[in-house]
Amino acid sequence: MATPLVRFAHVGDREVAWAAMGSGPPLIAGGWWCCDLEQEWQMSAFREFMTLLASGVTLIRYGRAIGSGLEDQLATLDAVVAEVGAPVSLLGASSGGCVSAAYAALYPDRVDRLVLYGAYAYGGEITTPEAQSSIVDILGRHWGVGSRFLADLFLPDSSAEDRNEFIRFQRATMSPQEAATALQAVYKFDVRDHVRQIKAPTLVMHRRNDRVVPFRLGRSLASTIRGATLVPLDGVNHMPWMGDSAAIAEHTFRFLGSTPSSTVDTTSLSTREIDVLRLVAAGMSDQEIAQRLTLSAHTVHRHVANIRTKLGLPSRTAAAAHAARSGLI
Repeated sequence: MATPLVRFAHVGDREVAWAAMGSGPPLIAGGWWCCDLEQEWQMSAFREFMTLLASGVTLIRYGRAIGSGLEDQLATLDAVVAEVGAPVSLLGASSGGCVSAAYAALYPDRVDRLVLYGAYAYGGEITTPEAQSSIVDILGRHWGVGSRFLADLFLPDSSAEDRNEFIRFQRATMSPQEAATALQAVYKFDVRDHVRQIKAPTLVMHRRNDRVVPFRLGRSLASTIRGATLVPLDGVNHMPWMGDSAAIAEHTFRFLGSTPSSTVDTTSLSTREIDVLRLVAAGMSDQEIAQRLTLSAHTVHRHVANIRTKLGLPSRTAAAAHAARSGLI
């Protein structure tokens, strides 16, 4: 799939890239500690997840902030909002959650709804100061080792291919020093005062066994934001596009009140294909489905391909989301 058309917003005398896809209410997603519009689009799982989100909203992604501090991040987001036109909804994941939460608190008239995933209010609580220092040092001194360490940490329950894609993405996006500086900033983010001021309806999603940002931080975040809804999710992967990403998309659609553009149904599927689709929607890999149904992984792969063809769906993630909408899980 081609990279969506990239446009540019101005932050002072500098530019930040942004891109839009899909139709419906605007949802701005960004603020990752490591991001680049073109490079991240090369990761297949990321591309599938964003394409799924764009089936129900106008999804706006933006590139790396001008600078690594919170004020720099807020200025970058504000420039994109100005281009898109307020009010908008925000999707803040991981450290991007700090940026989105602070922005919603500072500019309540510009934010309709706030969706937070794997987020936190204070980076100093993510892990011990000793661990923070050690990780930052590894990134600065040995980016090859550091990028692989982060891939294993962020995506522990993913395929080797997906982890390798993420490793290549990190190395192509940042230099060792840039990575160390950006991660240092992530640990320093502190929006504890901001989150108490948020007025926008807020959805907080967090995986119970997240190895990067502990679930307790997501639960604390939800309890601090007035009226926020907490949705615990199963899984260990920190990045939202890995694991049961379809569930994240479904909860987001439901919260935003958007309806994904899909008119397909499951009447064209065989009984076996429906069985496979249910397990795909549960987040199982081909190998796990093969073991459950006593099939070969090759046969399961063929069933998944047939399901996608019959339903006219672009990806495995979209098939999982369709199964959820159809009441199969």
